[in-house]
Amino acid sequence: MKDPEKERLSQHQSEEKDWLKWGPYLSERQWGTVREDYSANGDAWNYFPHDHARSRAFRWGEDGIAGISDRYSNMCFSIALWNGQDDILKERLFGLTGPQGNHGEDVKELYYYLENTPSHSYMKYLYKYSQKKYPYDQLIEENKKRSREDLEFELLDSGIFDNNTYFDVSTEYAKGDETDILIKITITNRNSKPAPISLLPQMIMRNHWTFKEMTKKPIITKKGSKTNTYVHIDHPYVGQYNLYFQKADKLLFTENETNREKVYKEKNQHPFKKDLFHTAVCTNDFELATKNNSGTKFAPLYQQILKGGESKTFQLRLTEENLKEPFADFDSIFKKRQKECAQFYNDIAPKASEDRKAILKQAFSGLLWTKQYYNYEVEKWLNGDSKNSQPPKERFIGRNANWKTLRNHDILSMPDAWEYPWYAAWDSAFHCVSFASIDPDFAKEQLLLFTKEWYMSPNGQIPAYEWNFSDVNPPVQAWSALQIYKIDKSKTGEGDIKFLKRMFNKLSLNFNWWVNRLDRNDNNVFQGGFLGLDNIGVFDRSHGIPGGGFLDQVDGTAWMAMYSLNMLEMSLRIAEHDDSYEDMATKYFGHFVFIAEALNKMDTDKANTWDDEEGFFYDRLILPDGRSTTIKVRSIAGMLSLAAVLTIKKSVLDKFPKFKASILWFQKYRAENLKYEVIQQFKDGDDLLLSLVPKDRMQKLVSALLDEKEFLSAYGIRSLSKIHQKPYQIHIDGVEYSINYEPAESTVSLFGGNSNWRGPIWMPMNYLFIKALREYQTYSGNDFLFEFPTGSTKLLNLKQVSDALSNRLIHLFEKDSEGNRPINKNYEKFYQDQNFKDLVLFYEYFHGENGRGLGASHQTGWTALVANLIEELEN
Repeated sequence: MKDPEKERLSQHQSEEKDWLKWGPYLSERQWGTVREDYSANGDAWNYFPHDHARSRAFRWGEDGIAGISDRYSNMCFSIALWNGQDDILKERLFGLTGPQGNHGEDVKELYYYLENTPSHSYMKYLYKYSQKKYPYDQLIEENKKRSREDLEFELLDSGIFDNNTYFDVSTEYAKGDETDILIKITITNRNSKPAPISLLPQMIMRNHWTFKEMTKKPIITKKGSKTNTYVHIDHPYVGQYNLYFQKADKLLFTENETNREKVYKEKNQHPFKKDLFHTAVCTNDFELATKNNSGTKFAPLYQQILKGGESKTFQLRLTEENLKEPFADFDSIFKKRQKECAQFYNDIAPKASEDRKAILKQAFSGLLWTKQYYNYEVEKWLNGDSKNSQPPKERFIGRNANWKTLRNHDILSMPDAWEYPWYAAWDSAFHCVSFASIDPDFAKEQLLLFTKEWYMSPNGQIPAYEWNFSDVNPPVQAWSALQIYKIDKSKTGEGDIKFLKRMFNKLSLNFNWWVNRLDRNDNNVFQGGFLGLDNIGVFDRSHGIPGGGFLDQVDGTAWMAMYSLNMLEMSLRIAEHDDSYEDMATKYFGHFVFIAEALNKMDTDKANTWDDEEGFFYDRLILPDGRSTTIKVRSIAGMLSLAAVLTIKKSVLDKFPKFKASILWFQKYRAENLKYEVIQQFKDGDDLLLSLVPKDRMQKLVSALLDEKEFLSAYGIRSLSKIHQKPYQIHIDGVEYSINYEPAESTVSLFGGNSNWRGPIWMPMNYLFIKALREYQTYSGNDFLFEFPTGSTKLLNLKQVSDALSNRLIHLFEKDSEGNRPINKNYEKFYQDQNFKDLVLFYEYFHGENGRGLGASHQTGWTALVANLIEELEN
């Protein structure tokens, strides 16, 4: 059977049709971002707070609830709601800023990404809106009262959803064609009593004219007759569109411009400002909002009283076409797209249980919903806008000031569209692995973006994330490129060598940046600093090392060893088509050997990081006077050495005699000159295993990894060993530093309260370990057997171990025998309800003991890897 969704993607790729011109690209939070921050001290949260967002025009984007836009967010559609109780319209999602939350920033809303296809031909988003007054102040004050030892005060704790006093607001989109978007909004009263609801489906023109010159200002104009009213949109960047809608109670128009009187205490030139709809609806004064028949912000207003259990559906259509009967084929198009969406996802893992299929679909759908338009041009941002006030001079020596070449103007995959509404380079690399299963072309294009000259620094560094582009993220882009290549090849039967070449050539620059900047002593032991593992050490590695020394990092060194192997594997795959790349395989093989030797040294070298007695790799602190000390923290940072592994089949080696000869030379030469042989017992005529750790050390590490008293949880691998329930302490220059196992929210403020790897389970690292164990299995077969769990006497090969780990991770989201999902541990009562039970959230990380979801609640980006695990197990 043909798959219509795949045909649409093919049409888009061949440029026959631009199916991705419209999508879920409207940001969920533009306020409180670095882009909108023009302050002297870089306080983004307070410079542009939520309270300003309804009244102040954004410079670099727009935001809204359940929204869509064209790919540059020039024309933006979203919904606004009012329950008759709130002081303001519910026009955008609310949450606590980093300083307000007792565990960092946190969105305080109930919303779920239910469906989405890669071409965005069908999308569905559910928002739960209380009939009681939204507790803005209570959420802030209650969390301020709480310490880091306390749980967060969540929206469900406020009582506003008790007794089902809420509306389910379902927003669905179906594309009739590439520029024909059908919109269906269904509101259901989940309570037994009647309740009022106001709906404003909003069309907003992004404000460029306040900040820069435009040839023509966009305009939305009322058209038609009394019986067939619609609006016409004329946008100089997007084109001519019509928005058709069912008869409304009122038509509201205003301008998407800052209310300077409210925000700055200055006089407005006219009263038609961004927040006019708030005033009109919440005070029941519609004189101004209905005065004009045109503007840059428009909404038909629907005011309803829904009976208990009643549903009401509202239909709209945004299209380039002039239609006499815009809703004649509305239902048939929707049904067709819904059926195609179901077919697309059922084909991914047809053997999976219904619950696993639902988890997979929501994981991929959330990944697609968090594709957002991201605009940030650092030089323009630093200089300010000619038509607006100039930024303070402090900006030129502040955040991101040395990234003037960075220009982002793309659709990007966000880690969490509210909590992290900006890309993070290594997050995106994991996202792309999930995208490869449903839209490999987007995965490739997304990963390639980070190597473009307007992203990558001229010195080869890849930007980290907008709060500090100069921070150092783990170099996982090469690993991601290989995963995308393999997934794509498994589905199409043909590997995209051109993609690998493009990635390889640019990543060679990035690799050299790492080698030249982060190997302080030229000894192949690396000091990366932050490296993504925020709180996993006894001190914050990105803010200076105690005693003025430096830290030889196991994870930094392991990342570089893995990077070397990834580049080696890419070289060989490309060399099968272009033999000039064979020399590069030898180059990266050499890098790997030297790094492996450095990490595994068995002499008395001060840089030695392996503790043979304890069977673990530890970071080593080197002080300026030459003294050194081992930081004996058992964490996934020390375990990461397992991830650097590659099997090269004999059949591949035989294709490259020069490369094979180099291996044999290295093996002989290094054995003669060093005490330790890192090439794993290789003999001519055999497969080759390249592993950062030798067999005896690997066995000790895996035994610890699979030990329930250490790393193994019922739900995956913990980020810190459970033996640190007894805190680890160390004194450095008279100061005591410590760390202890914390299975849940962070109780310390290192690197922000929301970031916590001191025990919880973290999907991307688990996925790396699973992939590594499968790679060892490729070489060893059943030669490597391990107790699972350690001490159980039950022996499994590494494929069976990796499958068992996959199942534990999937169980985080699955219903148990009582219908509870571990992720919902604190709110099982709510999620037992008929209207909650099938809704799944994809959290940033998970409780190390009970699997409860923690951190960002919609981090579908890298947590979407659970869908990969389901697909890999069920096919």
